[in-house]
Amino acid sequence: MNNLSENINKENRYKSSQKVIWITIFLNTFLSILKIVIGLLANSNAMLADGIHSMSDVGSSLGIIVGLFIAKKPEDKEHQYGHEKAETIATFMLSMLLIAVGLNIGYSSVKLIFSGDVQVPGVAAIWAAIISIIVKEIQFRISMRTGKKINSDVLIADAWHHRSDALSSIAALIGIIGSRLGYGFLDPLAGLIVSIIVVKVGVEIFIKGTNELMDESLEEEKLIKIVNSVLSHKGVKTINDIKARKHGSMAYVDIEIAVDPNISVIEGHDIAEDVENIVYEKIDNIKSVLVHVNPCCIDMNDCKNCNENVSTFVKRVLEDRD
Repeated sequence: MNNLSENINKENRYKSSQKVIWITIFLNTFLSILKIVIGLLANSNAMLADGIHSMSDVGSSLGIIVGLFIAKKPEDKEHQYGHEKAETIATFMLSMLLIAVGLNIGYSSVKLIFSGDVQVPGVAAIWAAIISIIVKEIQFRISMRTGKKINSDVLIADAWHHRSDALSSIAALIGIIGSRLGYGFLDPLAGLIVSIIVVKVGVEIFIKGTNELMDESLEEEKLIKIVNSVLSHKGVKTINDIKARKHGSMAYVDIEIAVDPNISVIEGHDIAEDVENIVYEKIDNIKSVLVHVNPCCIDMNDCKNCNENVSTFVKRVLEDRD
């Protein structure tokens, strides 16, 4: 991928993601104010907890915008592999915020349950919960569709964040209705359920962000697709190894191939370029491909040494092909 096309792609990704995030900020600001005010006026702990949750979403969305802005910057002297991991860092920070907010909501709800100081929430809290469920589901669909389109883990994580908000609003709605029917403990219990949902989503996003910061590999099906496509090239005798690591929304691929030892350096170079192009064509969002060329066994009747160098993953793929 040349620098010009890569920079254009980054700019388009940033514009698409920024549009979705600003819509999210506007809607979450509206929802948080609505739910907090109604939670206070209608004496609903569940709705108040849900409102605080939505308010935290505004802060996380601003963090995502900063992360995406940094991620689109091109390589520089200090960051020669680019800035894409800023997006992963934003995802990581989002998870930490979610966990903290969830634990705080849970603590408040448990304290209210044991204190017994529970008041019956007003009807307005029911309508606020219904509005929240509808708006959050719309946000989930918009963020998920855009996240998949531009391969943005942070937008996909934010989409599931919206879905968790919708689920927490459903829990709040059930608690509010139950409390109005005479089961007062259900309102703070719903607040506790909200906190569990928020913490669960936060932990899942935390694990995903941590894995990416530790150079998580590409999905196995993508590696298999690369191996099978490269092996179809007539100049590639076998693949000795393949490794790939995620780098924000992009990925790096390192692959070792074996070729006829009697061909010229230029021919080996041409085969390596073909392999690079195969990887770029078969897998989306590849930032760079490094191809290392090894000479295949001189004695074609004895491939033992070569086979010993083939990675366990590639051996399994070859066995499946047979």
